[in-house]
Amino acid sequence: MKYLLAISIFFLFATPAFAASIDSLKNQIVDRNAQIADIERQIAEYQQQLLVVGSEKKSLQSAIASLDLSRNKLSASIRVTENRISNANLTLQELSREIFKNENVIAGHENAIAKSIREIHKASAQTLIEQLLSEKNVSDIWNDTGILLQFQGALQASVASITQVQVALAGDKDYEERKKKELAALKQDLSSEKYGLDISKREKNTLLTQTKNKESNYQKLIREKEEAQEAFEKDLFALEAELQIAIDPNSIPSVGSGTLKWPFSADFMRRCADRESWYGNILCITQYFGNTPFATANAQVYSGKGHNGMDFGASTGTPLEAALAGVIQGTGNTDRYAGCYSYGKWILIKHGNGLATLYAHLSEIAVSPGQQVSTGDVIGYSGNTGFSTGPHLHFSVFANQGVKIVRFGDVKAITNCPNAHIPIAPREAYLNPLSYL
Repeated sequence: MKYLLAISIFFLFATPAFAASIDSLKNQIVDRNAQIADIERQIAEYQQQLLVVGSEKKSLQSAIASLDLSRNKLSASIRVTENRISNANLTLQELSREIFKNENVIAGHENAIAKSIREIHKASAQTLIEQLLSEKNVSDIWNDTGILLQFQGALQASVASITQVQVALAGDKDYEERKKKELAALKQDLSSEKYGLDISKREKNTLLTQTKNKESNYQKLIREKEEAQEAFEKDLFALEAELQIAIDPNSIPSVGSGTLKWPFSADFMRRCADRESWYGNILCITQYFGNTPFATANAQVYSGKGHNGMDFGASTGTPLEAALAGVIQGTGNTDRYAGCYSYGKWILIKHGNGLATLYAHLSEIAVSPGQQVSTGDVIGYSGNTGFSTGPHLHFSVFANQGVKIVRFGDVKAITNCPNAHIPIAPREAYLNPLSYL
């Protein structure tokens, strides 16, 4: 019986070596978190420098500086993600040990219970006369009775302890499953960030090739973009003004439903809080929907109709995520056609709830028309294509019954962009993204 109690105590507590192993893992996790915090500070510094460079007069030097800073920031983000992957692996190792320990505790208690039941059954099967005839003295009988009572108490304690440990074990296994999913998501983030880094490097090489590293060539490129954009926007708004469609309010989600997620990772959105003093908000929004001050001041661009989406400050190569599950209705690149500057590289997703979302000015498109995507899937990377005053994401939301993709030359007889394919919609189909985020 004493042997059985010793076995139970053994399983209740981890061995010193086992405990030391768990402590080592916890210490490694603490060290990784400290490294992550340090790199996060570096990222915040890069972002602050990007904001300063972005506010300077546009020049080839500032454009190259912005791309270099974006690349440094992405490199730091990659290091953060790598540390988080290491942390997730360490946490899973720690959980594995905890689960193993708890399973052994349960097994030890189950053995103790089984042994206790057998001893109780054996003792209760003997009468007092039988015990006396077995040549035991009265003192021995009382000792056995005391031990029996101890077994009964230990049995009750073991049953209660098993219940507690089983609850802890179930919680550990549930947490382990969540950490495995988090690890898979982090690995996907790492892959996207590394690809974004490659994009940032290519963008710099492309810019230097286009300008032949001359400031005069860069300024000429900017002027061409501005002139072509003005002509294109006039054509587009004139065409959309001719479109007539009655949007059924019952065909789209109610305002404030929160049906869409932000088109970036949670990690990106979390860091936006550090830029509140610059943007005036904690969401990295550089321009809102409608008649914003910028739209009013630049009527030559927006034709007095207001901004048809929301802009987010995002350095070149930042991964973009689908705001909701849906089907890729189309993709395009207006920059393929000389003198045609509009959305640049764009993606249109139609969702099953009556909405459609547009992502424009991208540096890279990572999906194909007809492809099914899930909420949060990486669909592309932010950039500076089309008519853009700096790297950002233009994000529009439509009632999908009103938006369609057209070849511009098929609907506009005289245009600089006859072969460009773009999404168009009547003004009634444009919706304020903040109503659904």
